[in-house]
Amino acid sequence: MSDPMRPRASLRTAVVWEVLKDALDRRVKATGRESLDVLDTGGGSGNFAVPVARLGHRVTVVDPSPNALFALERRAAEAGVADRVQGVQGDAHGLFDVVERGGYDAVLCHGVLEYVDDPAEGVRNVVDALRPEGVLSLLAAGLGGAVLARALAGHFKEARQALDDPDGRWGESDPVPHRFTAEQLTALVEGAGLRVAAVHGVRVFADLVPGVLVDTEPGALEALLKLEAAAAELAAFHSVATQLHVLGETRGAAED
Repeated sequence: MSDPMRPRASLRTAVVWEVLKDALDRRVKATGRESLDVLDTGGGSGNFAVPVARLGHRVTVVDPSPNALFALERRAAEAGVADRVQGVQGDAHGLFDVVERGGYDAVLCHGVLEYVDDPAEGVRNVVDALRPEGVLSLLAAGLGGAVLARALAGHFKEARQALDDPDGRWGESDPVPHRFTAEQLTALVEGAGLRVAAVHGVRVFADLVPGVLVDTEPGALEALLKLEAAAAELAAFHSVATQLHVLGETRGAAED
């Protein structure tokens, strides 16, 4: 995933970025503080952390990869936000070995849930990092998008296997350990005690449209971005999205 502020990369990130930015803006208004404390679990090289820091917030990125954290440090420095971004080596399982429990206004958990042994425990862990009034941005691989992609590639047996597999995997060589439906993700978020504020399908069309068309057809990128944004909120398209985004709120935040 690339910086959500870059036009071409925005096909993959625009929907999530707009939802996240709006949620942070609402937290700013509710708290009366211009700068929030944000935790980005599995935040890698800062694809979201750096743009969030550009908004004026303090961001702690937890990632198991030293190389990713080195790239984060470099990217934050280039963006002029090094003083607002801190990288810490760790993972979701041992989260509170490296960060404070209940210390954050917002937690980002993007592309992490697919790889933890127990997704329910993973969600509970990141929720425990929230203050009594806080928001969770959860992004994970969608089952339907993988089934559709395998079928369109002519791998019909793999598509059927993903459809039937409890973890949504299409075979032994599938690099993704878990995929989810929108219902499964919302159940995990609600099971951790949060209220589901919004669900969006991400990359509903972007992964199916030939890149050459988007790059060469005048106005195609902007039109596709608008189409993605329009479809993202419609439940009918959640079932075919490559990724699913769930915005959860603590009960305290929901009452603000």
